[in-house]
Amino acid sequence: MATPQENARLEQIKRNWQQKRDITDRLASIKSKIGVYSGKGGVGKTTVAVNLATTLAQEGKKVGLLDVDIDCPNVTKVLGITDKPDYIDGQIQPAEKWGVKVVSMSFFQDSEEEAIIWRGPMIHNAINQFLQATEWGELDYLIVDMPPGTSDSPLTVMQTIPIDGFVVVSTPQELANMDAKRCINMIRKLNLNVLGVVENYSGDVFGQGGGSKMASEVGTDFLGTFALRSSYRDNSKPTVLIDDEVAEEYENLMGGMQESLARLGLESA
Repeated sequence: MATPQENARLEQIKRNWQQKRDITDRLASIKSKIGVYSGKGGVGKTTVAVNLATTLAQEGKKVGLLDVDIDCPNVTKVLGITDKPDYIDGQIQPAEKWGVKVVSMSFFQDSEEEAIIWRGPMIHNAINQFLQATEWGELDYLIVDMPPGTSDSPLTVMQTIPIDGFVVVSTPQELANMDAKRCINMIRKLNLNVLGVVENYSGDVFGQGGGSKMASEVGTDFLGTFALRSSYRDNSKPTVLIDDEVAEEYENLMGGMQESLARLGLESA
């Protein structure tokens, strides 16, 4: 006869299996799920996620943006979203702006300054709730703004969300590229796909070329360079809607990402 501890463990396994099945069913109408990931904070990961999502929407794609950067959920700030999502029959109806549907951890903070101090199980439960309760509808792309680093938070996301591939954000600086390599190693150890690397903050201040060199060293695609521009200071809307040069850079990223997905047989039609 099974012990109470064994029965409890069996019930937990059943619950986890049911959660995974529910998440798979919920995300079945999303064609491509893309993680935007970095080895450390401060390299512009959220800026890349927002502008990539906006670029795809401008191309007529149906796009969602899921902000699971637990410690610093900034997507709503970058997009200028102030309204909370609607709840209808227990389902989260994503907020929408610039043609992008958005769900973010920041919707559940009392204030922007509130610190979210959660251990792994709470992060896991929150992400599961997002995925099971959000009514995305049919999407061509779901862009996932990942937690940075290689600790419990990004691991939880990778093991919970069936992400098709990752765009890794770095800068020209050696330390940022060292951390980006750790991210790429983590993705590969989990048997997931690296779509490629982008170099942010490129130019006279931080230098240039470090991202492409690192991509070559680890054997992945280099998807583009984003110059450090003054137009990023304008927070009224995503920069791709303000600056044509930035828009062109992100169109190149979009094209390279789609080519990487196509080689994997995962491109959104």
